[in-house]
Amino acid sequence: MKKCLLVIDYQRDFVDGALGFDKALTIEPRIYDKIKAYKERHDDVIFTQDTHDDDYLDTEEGSHLPVQHCIKGTEGHEIMPRIAELIDEHDTMIEKHTFASLDLGILLKEAAYDEIELVGLVSNICVISNAIIAKAACPHARIIIDTAAIASFDESLHEKALDVMEGLHIHLKNRG
Repeated sequence: MKKCLLVIDYQRDFVDGALGFDKALTIEPRIYDKIKAYKERHDDVIFTQDTHDDDYLDTEEGSHLPVQHCIKGTEGHEIMPRIAELIDEHDTMIEKHTFASLDLGILLKEAAYDEIELVGLVSNICVISNAIIAKAACPHARIIIDTAAIASFDESLHEKALDVMEGLHIHLKNRG
């Protein structure tokens, strides 16, 4: 069975930077352990990075979320240090310029995974967007969200996103 872990946007600006929030840091140990487990089994690990340029505030997204974040080349764009320690030459890094990534979808489709698990940030924005991309790219794969390894700055939107993903036949682990 071909498996993949997607680590979505676990970057400084979403944890302790411009858009950081307390719960984002609490999921780090779970993400760390999952990456280690996937690597020990020789399964694939793919990291995404929300990536913007200096003109972010002039973009469509910037007009709705007017907070500069994840600007390429800044500390805020970097993967959190403890998680970054686990990245090696076998991993794939995808810079994405909006919530979801078509490049990720193409990669997933070509790899034809049987199971894809997502962890990271933010549950009601980038996690749900990329879970849907994964479902479209690999319609017969089991798509899994470990709810103990994702978070949002808004608990109400987090729960709504979980409900929507569950309705799309995405499997939710650890939903309490």
